[in-house]
Amino acid sequence: MRLTTRKSEVLLWCVQGLLAALFLFAGGMKLVMPLEMMKGPVPLPGLFLRFIGVCEVLGAIGLILPELLHIRRELTPLSGAGLVIIMIGATAITLAGGDVAQALVPLVVGILASVVAYGRWRRAPRSRTSHAAVLQTVAS
Repeated sequence: MRLTTRKSEVLLWCVQGLLAALFLFAGGMKLVMPLEMMKGPVPLPGLFLRFIGVCEVLGAIGLILPELLHIRRELTPLSGAGLVIIMIGATAITLAGGDVAQALVPLVVGILASVVAYGRWRRAPRSRTSHAAVLQTVAS
């Protein structure tokens, strides 16, 4: 069954909104919580946790604003891809801590972020200059 363009657009926006809310909350908490409260099964440096928090907040903003404002829309799939990388790390760290069931949460979030990244990449406006034309210009 093939989704219509309108239905797939609405579905992408719903997933983007949920992911943006999730990453704004998670990233914001990493930025404001005391480091002592963020201890997990695998110890991570405090500065690294703050860095991940900044990346999550910026990724959440990047999921919504470019597409919403129609400015630099190619940033939305890049934000999704960046969040996928963060979720791969979160899944690996959760598995390293020995909790397989808990690793499903970042895995599913990562899959949803990859769906957004791919879906928005397919819909991103393409440049008017083809790669072949650019290569011909460079070669001559």
